[in-house]
Amino acid sequence: MSGLTEAKLKSLAGKRSFERGLDYVDDVSGLEIGDGWIRAYVRGTERYEAELLLGGRKGPTGTCDCPYGQEGNFCKHLVALGLTAIAQGADLPARRASARDRARGFETWLSGLNRDELLALLREEMAGDRQLRRRLEARAAAARGDLAVVRSRVRELFDITPFAQYDYVEYSDARAYTGQARQAVAAIRSLTASHRAAEAMTLAREAIDLLAGVIERVDDSDGSLEQIGTDLAETHHEACRAARPDPEELAHWLAAHAVADASDLTDLDPLDYTDLLGDRGMAALRRYAVEAWQANRTGWAEKDLMRRLAKSGRDIDTVIAVHAADLAPNGHTHLLIARELDTAGRSAEALDWAERGIRDTDDLATIDTALVDDLAGRYARADRLADAATLRRDHFTACRTLPTYQRLRAAAQAANRWPAERAAALDLLRAAADPTLVDILLDDKDTEAAWQAATTTGAHDGQWLTLADHSRPTRPADALTVYLRLATRLTHQTGNHAYEQLVSLLLSIRDCHRHLGTPDDFTTYVTALRAAHRRKRNLMRLMYEHGL
Repeated sequence: MSGLTEAKLKSLAGKRSFERGLDYVDDVSGLEIGDGWIRAYVRGTERYEAELLLGGRKGPTGTCDCPYGQEGNFCKHLVALGLTAIAQGADLPARRASARDRARGFETWLSGLNRDELLALLREEMAGDRQLRRRLEARAAAARGDLAVVRSRVRELFDITPFAQYDYVEYSDARAYTGQARQAVAAIRSLTASHRAAEAMTLAREAIDLLAGVIERVDDSDGSLEQIGTDLAETHHEACRAARPDPEELAHWLAAHAVADASDLTDLDPLDYTDLLGDRGMAALRRYAVEAWQANRTGWAEKDLMRRLAKSGRDIDTVIAVHAADLAPNGHTHLLIARELDTAGRSAEALDWAERGIRDTDDLATIDTALVDDLAGRYARADRLADAATLRRDHFTACRTLPTYQRLRAAAQAANRWPAERAAALDLLRAAADPTLVDILLDDKDTEAAWQAATTTGAHDGQWLTLADHSRPTRPADALTVYLRLATRLTHQTGNHAYEQLVSLLLSIRDCHRHLGTPDDFTTYVTALRAAHRRKRNLMRLMYEHGL
């Protein structure tokens, strides 16, 4: 209990959950104490079971089966449990000792019952607990190898009908359904434990299909059904390890499952079965994967299975064939192939595929920029600097942006072709009256040309502001005109963001007047502005803070 304090609870839960937990202290019931744990029920929207684990190196941790707690959060119910434990702290050692005595007494009593008494007790409990009866019936059927009964029980447990309204299980009922599905998994596992692994393997596959058939009709917001899928995959793997099925039959099922919708639910990896498949099974798996891919060459699951199998066998040509069967029009797939070939040490072929990606693209404006960067890098490393510059020029011509211009500049400078390439690029932008020209000239630090371009081809407010900021020391009058125009627009707006922008402009306006030697004009301007907008308190405050 030494690590359990109100401050620690507030730290674990956060202020909001801690404050809400204060209201649930009176709803804590059935407090149980054990070695290192405290458990109780807390009445909320439903009755939830909360448990605190004490004595860890990082302090207390907790679990609760409420929706918020199931997401891994330290919820208000855990806060209420912790506060109750703190309030009863003085009594906890005695209650823990009493709990130990009760547990020992229970074990002694249970051990003292004879067979008939145990059976009578079990029948009595099953009569009042339907879920217990179901679990035990499934285990009994598994133990005696009654596959028909176990199969029937599994189908019943995966049936959503008792929980569904309008053929959909809402979140409020999903927990109960998940608990039922968990019983099905336990029943299948019990088959393996009863030396009937082949039947467990078959039922695990059937259960995966059953779960896939209902998953879209259950609100699985907390991911509990997804965990059922993972558990079924593990159950299948365990059963296969015990049953050692025919490698080719196993390969066929694994390949079919990998390209089915249910594969997303279980995340079952065929390569985890490599030791069970052996050489014959792996050959069959590759054969079945090829057949699935040939039937649907553009299917993501089919391509992924083929690529992964090929990579596991270091079959780079198959990897390339899979990619090449479904080439993306923007060259991205060509880039993937080039990188695979690089990994295999086949750089000449990698270069061919990268160049083919450029050739096969109808419009360089839509090309995957990463492919252009990759090919330009290959040219540079091969000392083909002129080819790199030409590639960058073609890309800029198709996609006139500042980044493509900057890459063209770097490549052309490396190839000693920059003056001619720059002139051609600027002529292209002027002919198209492209406003990007202003950004590019500013990036080239050609401010005078940027002013001319903004005046002749036009510019947006952001470009005008950047121009004014660059030109304030050398062209204060022109910059002042821009600032005043932008400031006038902002005076018609409200809100702190607009006020911050306006104050920034006022500081720039003051600097322009300082360069022009007209500080009195700025004082007159600011005085009039204050008088006109004195009711904008936040604006007045900001101006005061900046000495305006």
